[in-house]
Amino acid sequence: MLKRLPIKSILRLVEIINAILKFHHFLNAWKTAIVVPVIKPGKNAQDPTSYRPISLLSSLSKVAEAVILERLQEATERHMIPYQFGFRKQLSTAQQLLRITESIREGFESGWETGAVFLDIAKAFDRVWTDGLITIQADNYADPW
Repeated sequence: MLKRLPIKSILRLVEIINAILKFHHFLNAWKTAIVVPVIKPGKNAQDPTSYRPISLLSSLSKVAEAVILERLQEATERHMIPYQFGFRKQLSTAQQLLRITESIREGFESGWETGAVFLDIAKAFDRVWTDGLITIQADNYADPW
């Protein structure tokens, strides 16, 4: 439906999204979702764990979120270390595993001693001190987009 908007409405939407980014304020009405439980295929309807929550959001909210996500990805990509593979476009942990395997193979064939340390931080994001991180970001790294 948004594809059929007149150009004037699209320009107004662009103004709203730019204002959201400029003032760092997302409209409260766009944050509200209706959550609908949808049963997973082949699961028991009597078991509450058989359902996944689906959030129904405003189409305008989704457009704004897509724009914000794109800008965040562009900003973070510039600061990303080259060996970060997870959670990046077109780079998966499988590709990182292939890179490490190739490095080990090369070391073996060259007669080098090769070692590796693997660290898996389970649920690390869940343990981040969010308020502190936001404060640090606001104080030091505020990016005007």
